[in-house]
Amino acid sequence: MTTTSDGLETKAGAQGDIAALFAEFSTAFEEFKATNDQRLGELEKRGSADGLLEGKLDRLNAVLDTNKAAMDRALIERARPQLDGKGMPVDGEYKQAFASYVKRGEEKALSVGVNADGGYVVPPETETEITRLMTAVSPIRAIAGVRQVSGSVYKRPISVTGPAVGWVGETAARPITGSQTLAELSYPTMELYAMPAATSAFLEDAAVDVGQWIADEVNAAFAAQETTAFVSGDGVNKPTGFLDATTVAEASWSWGNLGYVATGSAGALPTANASDVLIDLVYALKAGYRQNASWVMNRKVQGTLRKLKDADGNYLWQPAATADGKARFMGFDLVEAEDMPDIAANALSIAFGDFRRGYLIVDRQGVSVLRDPFSAKPYVLFYTTKRVGGGIADYDAIKLLKFAAS
Repeated sequence: MTTTSDGLETKAGAQGDIAALFAEFSTAFEEFKATNDQRLGELEKRGSADGLLEGKLDRLNAVLDTNKAAMDRALIERARPQLDGKGMPVDGEYKQAFASYVKRGEEKALSVGVNADGGYVVPPETETEITRLMTAVSPIRAIAGVRQVSGSVYKRPISVTGPAVGWVGETAARPITGSQTLAELSYPTMELYAMPAATSAFLEDAAVDVGQWIADEVNAAFAAQETTAFVSGDGVNKPTGFLDATTVAEASWSWGNLGYVATGSAGALPTANASDVLIDLVYALKAGYRQNASWVMNRKVQGTLRKLKDADGNYLWQPAATADGKARFMGFDLVEAEDMPDIAANALSIAFGDFRRGYLIVDRQGVSVLRDPFSAKPYVLFYTTKRVGGGIADYDAIKLLKFAAS
């Protein structure tokens, strides 16, 4: 537990005490609102606010972010499924063989698990564990569309425009109408790898759950790399991120581009009626997409938006109603992705859209492990790989806010 200079405590190190963390988060947000109300009052009366208030507001923002991160970690720990006996059991002989392979490098003649390169396919329950944990800690994976494929490339046909139609009289001629326009999107899967190491003594310990150990070691590395690629990847040996797409002003939007709304001020929100441009961004998205839309931004940008109010004095940012819920902004879920850019001139710092329809993640089935006891003696390396692809699925389902004059 730590204490700020204002006497505010944060339980960033709390061991799974989710209820206490949530209560502290709620208290901190009430203090944040009171402090910001005081700041806004001074701005209205004097045209400037006390620097002490600004500093306190920044510290409160930090407390809110720290508590939210602690709650997320505690929820991930609590949500981890048991590997043994809780889900769909794998063949006992195969699981035992996999454990022997990890600990001692023993391979038995089991065709289901043998890889041509001498590796081993992770048992399905361990594969599910890695995917489950990545969903919990990778914000884009949690809101995007996900497909499991067995090949190296997933291709998806898209109808860009429908067939032409028209009204006719009962006896009028029926001329041939124009055909619909189809496009094809391709999602190649790229290799994502991690290589945790362990000593032989550690692996020989009978208490070690090797499947859980691999999942824990690989999870953090995979999740961090994935999220970066899904946001800003260039498509070279990695997925293509949605920010890598060509962007155009929303008034000039066409298929193959992402539309943006400009704030009207380089590197900042408008000084007057700052929320108006955010409303414009919401309504740049078609109604069919708004129903399941989410905001995506990083922690610093979220801290800026926490200070905004509507015309009736209500805060546009609202904390989650429950410890395992999401914060909401202007009535839509807010997803925190640290790979999104900070506010700066011409930065695309805020995304808003239906990511389930707008961005597709492609997972090739199978996570494989290659045991290497030779390259880094006395450590045993575990070259763990999976193949992942990603890219925009619907260019009309995601809109961006650009901190620029136009």
